[in-house]
Amino acid sequence: MAKCTIRYWAAAKEAAGTAEEHVEAGTLEEALAAACRLHPDDRFQRVLGASSLLVDEQPVGRRAHGEVAVTDGTVIEVLPPFAGG
Repeated sequence: MAKCTIRYWAAAKEAAGTAEEHVEAGTLEEALAAACRLHPDDRFQRVLGASSLLVDEQPVGRRAHGEVAVTDGTVIEVLPPFAGG
């Protein structure tokens, strides 16, 4: 298992109650599951499900999260949809 950092932005930060946390995982899917265990409330789950994800500054897009490997030092960024004008 790799030690990686999850950074939350905007509504994700508010829902998680923190700007970042550290989890151990081998894939993006495992990292997100660890985050969900830390924040089991519905609001966090909804924000996470609607967010775009970056892994080491690269967009995940539609790739299966179980196929996105993470290594020691990987940074996952959770970017919820932004509103504004």
